[in-house]
Amino acid sequence: MKRFFLFFFFSCFSVALCAQSAKLPIIGISGAHNSDGAALVSSTYINSVLRAGGVPVVLPINDRPEVLEKMISMIDALIMTGGEDVDPLKNYNEEPIPGLEGINPTRDAFDIALVKLAAERGIPILGICRGHQLINVAFGGTLYQDLPSQVKTGLIKHRQQAPSWYGTHRVELDKNSVLAKILSKTSVVTNSFHHQAVKDVAPGFTVTGRTNDGVVEAMEMTGNPRIFSVQFHPEAPTSHGSDELLPIFAYLIEMAGKK
Repeated sequence: MKRFFLFFFFSCFSVALCAQSAKLPIIGISGAHNSDGAALVSSTYINSVLRAGGVPVVLPINDRPEVLEKMISMIDALIMTGGEDVDPLKNYNEEPIPGLEGINPTRDAFDIALVKLAAERGIPILGICRGHQLINVAFGGTLYQDLPSQVKTGLIKHRQQAPSWYGTHRVELDKNSVLAKILSKTSVVTNSFHHQAVKDVAPGFTVTGRTNDGVVEAMEMTGNPRIFSVQFHPEAPTSHGSDELLPIFAYLIEMAGKK
């Protein structure tokens, strides 16, 4: 029995050492919360990070600067997730239009602070859907508050009634963009679940992908390939088992390992 416990102890110790030496990147995932106050992140983001070889950590919404600082100090990369509309009056000085849907001012403030601090610290950032829009707003851009009511002609369907993992429209990518290089293609069929979109692009950012109606579907920080964003949801097909958009998460994790 004593021999068994010694073997068990040294086995666990060896596993811990291997895990430490592997230095798996810690990927912070911005959280949402529901009406009961529960911190929420879809398992699709978590599964995508796991599939790409990272360690997912949920970052819950809070308004304490010292906690935010500690969160940033612990992570190697950041994913800004989807969710509510961004408050236009507070964040880009536009009055709300009738098509604006639910907002979350507490989350807006947390997400913007999170993005800005991560960028200052040189931490790689991937924005997805709301996260893509939030990055644009955080750095001085604006949004279409409601595409169907603000863009009257030529608009394709951006809120699909199809499974989340299923692609329903095409996005054309700039051949020199981060996305085109990591996906090894300049055209990709993606899913689509949004009614807001980037309008005025933030200073210092470059549009790298659009749908054929002109909607901005991808951006990256000019001269900084460590900060990029997409309007679609690559985590849905990736979590469902598809490898087509997995390189997006693999690239983020690769960047996380480069200080």
